[in-house]
Amino acid sequence: MHRYEYRHRLRYSVCVLVLVKDIRYKCTDTTYGRVTFTVQYTVAKERIFKVLLGPFGDDVALINITFPSGVLSAADCNVRGFNVQEHRSHNGSLKFLTLQVPFTDRLVLQMRGNGYTVYSLHMTFGCMYLWFFTCLSFSAVSPFISGSCDHANFYVLVKYGTHGAQFQTLLGKRTLSPDLAQQYNARENGTHFSVTVPFSAPDVVFEVRGSSIRSRLDVTLRNPQTGRHVKDFALTCQFYSTLTECFPNGTITTVAVKVESVPSLNPGQLTLRDPNCGPRFSDDRFAYFVFTANSCGTKRKVLLNTLLLRHILKVRGFHECFFFFSSYLYWRFIMLTYHQMFLSQPYAEAAKGKLQIAMRLALDDTYSAFHQDEDYPLTKFLQEPLYFEVELMTLTNPHVSLELENCWATVDKDGTSQPRWNLIINGCVNPVDPHQVVFHSVWVDARVKYPSHHKRFEVRTFSFMKDQDTMSPQVLSTNVRAQVSNMRLVG
Repeated sequence: MHRYEYRHRLRYSVCVLVLVKDIRYKCTDTTYGRVTFTVQYTVAKERIFKVLLGPFGDDVALINITFPSGVLSAADCNVRGFNVQEHRSHNGSLKFLTLQVPFTDRLVLQMRGNGYTVYSLHMTFGCMYLWFFTCLSFSAVSPFISGSCDHANFYVLVKYGTHGAQFQTLLGKRTLSPDLAQQYNARENGTHFSVTVPFSAPDVVFEVRGSSIRSRLDVTLRNPQTGRHVKDFALTCQFYSTLTECFPNGTITTVAVKVESVPSLNPGQLTLRDPNCGPRFSDDRFAYFVFTANSCGTKRKVLLNTLLLRHILKVRGFHECFFFFSSYLYWRFIMLTYHQMFLSQPYAEAAKGKLQIAMRLALDDTYSAFHQDEDYPLTKFLQEPLYFEVELMTLTNPHVSLELENCWATVDKDGTSQPRWNLIINGCVNPVDPHQVVFHSVWVDARVKYPSHHKRFEVRTFSFMKDQDTMSPQVLSTNVRAQVSNMRLVG
């Protein structure tokens, strides 16, 4: 579309094909007039002026509208509520502009007569040819990373840019491999992908912000050919796990977290004030302590109705230490008289001895069929569930209960070998295990006569990292330590 003597004109260019189909030379005809018209679709009952202006070519843009009281840009008109919109013809070659102005706007003139009111709107549209105004350009769109978190996980969303997924994704310091993507529940649909990373994952680092500990996940998009970072992103969230917990029986548990600022710290070397009070469990990132309020050098102080306990956490061989506190709330002291009730029948004292225990691996969660000795070793994939059953053999006393004290996995049949990963600690699941053990109930059936003689639990298949290689097959051995108790004496 061209402008000639303040009138819109269209010019068509035709490619002439002459025998050899030479399209290098084009013939252009003369311009002819194209009338721009204005149409009103105003309905008085709606009390809104509705105006259509056009047609225009792609090279014409609405810049402003002049009213008797001033000039408003197209953007200002929309802010004011005039609803300026652009519409296309059915073939997309022409465009039209529409405008809606309420009768109540102060730019609308009113003339009242005998029993009627005349509303009028005077305006001049200011348009401009784009080649006199701006240069059209389209930039490549870079990948975009966003994320959020809840009380347990990071949620990361990566949107592909103009070039698609032509990059490598690093979570922390590890490349997002297919196995790692499956572990982090990765999802992809052609335009973006997402991952869910637990707070306890090894790719997450911890840092101190003020008086709180926060978890951070670093996400990097890297060009695989040049190694250049296409995008860097860091998601930091509150560390929601309880670090110190006090129980009514005086037992205190605390978790020491290795932060990013001390990469050389070995959590296994941490102790309380008493050097003999080491962690109940530790790895390269956490140390888990269990102690009582009157042990391990704990100091007590009474403040009003609160018992404040002061603890020290330090590294063996170093003078630096970290203080943490726990408290109990009490209201008053009550004098109680206690009389011990002696049992009317003999009972067995606690003692150590050998138990005949069998541990089997079921085919599924019904525990109706089990693998035989000739089936081992079994081939399992990561995250595939394993259904274990531990049975107390030979005993027929229904009042005896089998209790699992500890259960752990090693890569060797020797239960004392390293590396080792705890599945059950003191009868409870490992609190720092990202895929914790699931206990299953036992009921009487054709095979099970005494449910208290059986314990069933479910474990997700995993592997130990060795030289940063988790792709090689590994042989895992599961070990268990159990004890029996008389249910008539418990509680």
